[in-house]
Amino acid sequence: MTLSPDRVAAASSDWVWVPDSASAVETADYLLVRFPDWFEHPASLVRFEPTGDPAAALDEAAAKARELGADRLVVWVRAGAEPGLESLLVARRGVVDEVLDILALDLASATPELGAPEHLGLRWTTEAEVVRAAEEVSVQVFGGAVPPEDELAAMLERDRRTVATGGGGIVVAYADDRPLGFGGVGVVDDVARLWGGAVLEEARGRGVYRAVLAERLRYALAQGAAMALVKGRVATSGPILRRAGFAPYGQERSYLLPL
Repeated sequence: MTLSPDRVAAASSDWVWVPDSASAVETADYLLVRFPDWFEHPASLVRFEPTGDPAAALDEAAAKARELGADRLVVWVRAGAEPGLESLLVARRGVVDEVLDILALDLASATPELGAPEHLGLRWTTEAEVVRAAEEVSVQVFGGAVPPEDELAAMLERDRRTVATGGGGIVVAYADDRPLGFGGVGVVDDVARLWGGAVLEEARGRGVYRAVLAERLRYALAQGAAMALVKGRVATSGPILRRAGFAPYGQERSYLLPL
């Protein structure tokens, strides 16, 4: 069964992530997030919807990012953004950083049989060593650095609470006690937001992503989710998700601007 585009668009628009360890500046025009130093990029406009002159709003946000110590800024162009926004970003020397497919799956009608390999072990981030493993895989795939010990401890405390109460968490796939991939899920109302799916390059093509996806969908169904939503990289996770039954509902692109 195909989900309505309006429902997917609304769920996608509502999905804005600001880490507990980040700082944010929000106006009517934008939401600017200054990430901690261990993230790959220091700052991002996770929402940019100018009510007036887009160039003036962008210049204001860039100045705020510089005040917060950022030397570059990621700007997300969401599906349905105003025409001309990408031309403005290019004029500001922005280059495309990521292209994501917006993909959704109706969990109320059927759950795909993904055929996850049996040799993989799956563990949730309710143990300190699994939290660290997820971050180490993330660094190797996405960049950045492993957070400091106090942040890892805060992540552990948070995930123990949210996994147990149905809010979501992170699952890590292991082979012979070695972490190979991970993926996160957050359940909000009846939507399972799937994020951060990553597999080490040398382990790709061995069913790791499918195993992590299957476990997250199992968890989402147990919490009563009716829709799974993911923003997958076009060149990597996107094709796997489409084969698993996820349908496309547009794209989002990010531009990296030097400050």
